[in-house]
Amino acid sequence: MTTPRPRSRLRFPSFLRHVGPGVVTGAADDDPSGIATYTQAGAQFGTGVLWTVFLTLPFMVAIQLVSARIGRQSGRGIAANLKRHAPGWFLYAIVGLLLVANTINIAADIAAMGEGLQLIVGGGAHFHAVVFGVLTLLLQVFVPYRQLAPILKWLTLTLFVYVAAAFSVSIPWPQVMHDLVVPHITADPAFWMMIVAILGTTISPYLFFWQASQEVEELRLRGRTVGGETRDALKRAKRRMRLDTVIGMVFSNGIAFFVMLMGAVVLHAGGVTDVQSAAQAAQALRPLAGDFAFVLFSFGIIATGLLAVPVLASSAAYAVAEAFGWVDGLEHQWRQAKGFYAIIAVATIVGTGLDFTPIDPMKALYWSAVVNGVVAVPIMAAMMLLAGKPEVMGALPVRRKTRVLGWGAVALMAAAVAMMLRDLFS
Repeated sequence: MTTPRPRSRLRFPSFLRHVGPGVVTGAADDDPSGIATYTQAGAQFGTGVLWTVFLTLPFMVAIQLVSARIGRQSGRGIAANLKRHAPGWFLYAIVGLLLVANTINIAADIAAMGEGLQLIVGGGAHFHAVVFGVLTLLLQVFVPYRQLAPILKWLTLTLFVYVAAAFSVSIPWPQVMHDLVVPHITADPAFWMMIVAILGTTISPYLFFWQASQEVEELRLRGRTVGGETRDALKRAKRRMRLDTVIGMVFSNGIAFFVMLMGAVVLHAGGVTDVQSAAQAAQALRPLAGDFAFVLFSFGIIATGLLAVPVLASSAAYAVAEAFGWVDGLEHQWRQAKGFYAIIAVATIVGTGLDFTPIDPMKALYWSAVVNGVVAVPIMAAMMLLAGKPEVMGALPVRRKTRVLGWGAVALMAAAVAMMLRDLFS
């Protein structure tokens, strides 16, 4: 009889041990559809829109920090808290719209990944899309959270290819710095629609649900319970969440800046002002910036999609499962949480299937952005109200500065939605 080999303690690099849900959330925000939006912004308006990534940063940090705090200090996700403190019709309407918007976003991202791989190795884009759809589904269903989390963290590093791509071309830094300090604003309706698109891309509802639920997953993984920790332990967790979220959102907006910069200094300067997808952006870059930038950009589309699709599908599953009181969590096996994993499967399979229909994924994505933009306002308002409830936040309420910036994010998104609806119906 052989003696079992003692389990060696895994020692992950410092990167994996010290970052958490905030960094993964920020990286997932730069999905292929987001890359397309940022590239189009730079291609259409040049360096004159670069200031927008810095405008959104403090509001983005605040609202994501609120979502993380709600999950960590209540031990429940956003939907589970809304179920306790909001009308049923509000909860089910929000969750239903989130599921639809996320599925459409999955379709656009998987289509972009298939086209990105086709650009590099050839073959059929639809075939590649199916492969990516199956791969992302298997990752979520059969890889437990404790193993999936490090994979997602490593995938965040692939976004640095966009920084490398930007530095592979000539950048007019004096003009860039000027446009960052002196915002360029025009009365053109197309300009304001682009501002709305940027805001809708950076502040998306699925990110709120994902980060709150991942804080709950981390709590479960460490065997901790709400109310079972000392005040000092909660303060340490609070500092960790703040650092993690700030790093994640700075990272997210920094990558968005370099993608937008590429669109401005290469495509806009080269006379290419209309980019409808991330794959089209990569193709347009090739004759203007060379093969190196083209390959980096195409690889980035695939890598960010592999990160974003699980976040999109899982965030929808967390919301639905919490709304109906099902067992949820990526650490559970699929037999233990059948409803949760069924939502992941449906969202991923339907999203992949949409690429085989006459529906244009990018046009569908536009309408999902409209839905996301509208839904984000009441969700953020509800989150801010939850953050003010002692029964949700426990002994450590959200600081006044974070509350002010959080409500500022609500006001900013509400104004963006009002402008968007005005342009849609005018």
